[in-house]
Amino acid sequence: MVESESLYPFKSRYHDLGGLKLHYVDEGAGDPVVCLHGNPSWSFYYRELIQELSKTHHVLAPDHIGCGLSDKPDDSRYPYRLERRIDDLEAWLDAIDIKQNITLVMHDWGGAIGMGYATRHPERVSRLVVMNTAAFPIPRAKELPWPLWFCRSTKLGDLFVRGFNGFVWGWLLLGCKKRRLNASERATYRAPYDSYKNRIAVLRFVQDIPLDRNDPSFGCLAGIEGALSSLGDKPMLILWGEKDFVFDNHVLSEWKHRFTAAQVELFPEAGHLILEDARDESLALIRNFLKAEGP
Repeated sequence: MVESESLYPFKSRYHDLGGLKLHYVDEGAGDPVVCLHGNPSWSFYYRELIQELSKTHHVLAPDHIGCGLSDKPDDSRYPYRLERRIDDLEAWLDAIDIKQNITLVMHDWGGAIGMGYATRHPERVSRLVVMNTAAFPIPRAKELPWPLWFCRSTKLGDLFVRGFNGFVWGWLLLGCKKRRLNASERATYRAPYDSYKNRIAVLRFVQDIPLDRNDPSFGCLAGIEGALSSLGDKPMLILWGEKDFVFDNHVLSEWKHRFTAAQVELFPEAGHLILEDARDESLALIRNFLKAEGP
């Protein structure tokens, strides 16, 4: 399924989650760094970071159920809700005995999932790296961008996302603003989502975006927001591509308001995929952050 082993040179590992296979990468030794991807990404997004940090740390990167090389069950076998995502992360980390000095690296949906875990177990987490993500409802000053509304709330959204793979293609087209992904990179990102069946999580993630109290995951996300203060003493690095039309400066302001001591690094010309658009700068900043901020 992986287009190029040279791009993703990692041994695949699997953990059983109630009969479903969770795929993950496990490289290096030392204090753990857990990298959490978003939608429609997978652990491939962290390939360069894994290779860099595994020289000095124990780097782990799971593929959420329905994503990457993990199983892609139908709705009868998996609920595709935020709280279940957090439960999965907790169960997996408990099973492999990762319970202290954890650095969480979070992008897109990885922020809500990771901060959900961190607010459950603040004593286990030592550092936080935040990249174009959120762990709170959409700020009042911002509306849901219409492409997300279309995919989330219309009958044609299913056909666009699952039938034509439009969400993945659009994400690859718009996610980078400085650097064009090459053909092998684009093909590898798309590879896990090669059929209507295998694109179920792509659509369900969009449909699970909590907008108001009537949405199934709103209570979970609001609970995470209410507990963020328990993480206020954790060193935080924020890397932000300012040309992201979803996670824009309205969202960034919410992070800065809640974590006033965070180190904030802005990339005015970068888009959503900050590790692709500003790869070298991001890797250096994360590496130095881990060196400078001991547990």
